[in-house]
Amino acid sequence: MKLLEIKNVTKRFGGLFANNRISFDISQGEIIGLVGPNGAGKTTLFNCISGYYPPTSGNILFEGREIKNSPPYKVCARGIARTFQIIENFQKMTVLENMMVGAFKKHKYKGKAFKKALKVSEFIELSDKNFEYASDLSPPEQRRLGLGMALATEPKLLMLDEVMAGLTPKEIDEVLDLLRKVRDSGVTLIVIEHLMRAVMSICERIFVLDYGEKIAEGNPEEIAHDEKVIQAYLGKSYAQG
Repeated sequence: MKLLEIKNVTKRFGGLFANNRISFDISQGEIIGLVGPNGAGKTTLFNCISGYYPPTSGNILFEGREIKNSPPYKVCARGIARTFQIIENFQKMTVLENMMVGAFKKHKYKGKAFKKALKVSEFIELSDKNFEYASDLSPPEQRRLGLGMALATEPKLLMLDEVMAGLTPKEIDEVLDLLRKVRDSGVTLIVIEHLMRAVMSICERIFVLDYGEKIAEGNPEEIAHDEKVIQAYLGKSYAQG
């Protein structure tokens, strides 16, 4: 089943094409990688999907329905959640309060939102920090909290924007295990990431952007040996390694 369909999506800022006629689809239960150099248009595409930017042209279908002109809160209500490159937690609220913000998307009453936040906190292994302020968390814990806030909205599709940035190798492995657990719970994932070891180990398919255009699509093995990708992003040393 196609969960998300991107059809010739273009986003132009004046004369600059941040995304230029990008097309791909994602099936339910996949973990997809979205990679490319800085400025390739990855986050812009996330912004178009999640409702922060209206595409200049093209179509975005979620579960077969057009969502391209929907505001972020409606996109979230449909079942799409995301994290951000820059940490967007509520620093003067506790871990549980942060996740309750997400839980209120599906749970009207405070008690139910609280119970949902407790479950998510345990799921992401942050329950020992439940009553600490977000500002007191370490950077890796703050990134995990951002993931928890998104999961608390009960998404069908979760879009992660460099959720492993700045982590140690051990912390990266822990996040990869968590993302596999998220997928096994029934959530489809799109991952923007520069850490190719992580992308290659977890993603079933990878899309590569460069200068706003999709230049390659395939499984990790195909992407690692694609000459266009090597020249634009990976470099010959990666391919030879």
